[in-house]
Amino acid sequence: MSVAVRVIPCLDVKDGRVVKGVNFQGLRDAGDPVELARRYDAQGADEITFLDVSASSEGRDTMLEVVSATAEQVFVPLTVGGGVRGSDDVARLLRAGADKVGINTAAIARPGLLTEVAERFGNQVIVLSVDARRCPGGVSTPSGYEVTTHGGTRSTGIDAIEWAVRAAELGAGEILLNSMDADGVTAGFDLAMLDDVRRAVRVPLIASGGAGEPGHFAAAADHGADAVLAASVFHYGMMTIGQAKDALRAAGHPVR
Repeated sequence: MSVAVRVIPCLDVKDGRVVKGVNFQGLRDAGDPVELARRYDAQGADEITFLDVSASSEGRDTMLEVVSATAEQVFVPLTVGGGVRGSDDVARLLRAGADKVGINTAAIARPGLLTEVAERFGNQVIVLSVDARRCPGGVSTPSGYEVTTHGGTRSTGIDAIEWAVRAAELGAGEILLNSMDADGVTAGFDLAMLDDVRRAVRVPLIASGGAGEPGHFAAAADHGADAVLAASVFHYGMMTIGQAKDALRAAGHPVR
């Protein structure tokens, strides 16, 4: 029996509020994270992802009180990312109520962190967040995709596909592939990038960046996504979790 495709709303949190923009720019308020998490849980979300989008750039820890308050209100797995620099940070987030922890910038700086966390807590806890984009002028990688950090504001020159492969080998249990080119544009997921990463890795792959209508979720699953993640289309009432699942079901993909 095929594994159900998961539908995951994402709460990008800054200063205790959910925000959303286009390509991580022009952020505007989208509501209270606890209230939104409760709404999505009631709508049938399979998981909820909570990203403290300014923790790394501001050099601080994720806001644990918001994580705890959110975890108390939802009954589905909660993934939390932002500001994770070591395995002790992971321990604090798990104690606060997270089921999985998203790691991005710290793993790029010190890839061995993934192995440390996997050995301490199990690789099922690690969701590697890869903010990838097509290489701009002056940057070249073997795949044509590069990894960015700090909400897409910093170029690393690291090949996104090579990084996904290495991270899975080091202990990442899932990969959250966020297309920085498509983020917030609502024109559809980057299917070519999904295809390329899917061919390279065996761990579960979460598609992120670009959802604008229910059919986009089915297309991502057609191209190998094990889960589909979106933010603004849910936050601003463009569609519900149920409509996304209906589209997946109609395209022949099992859902919960």
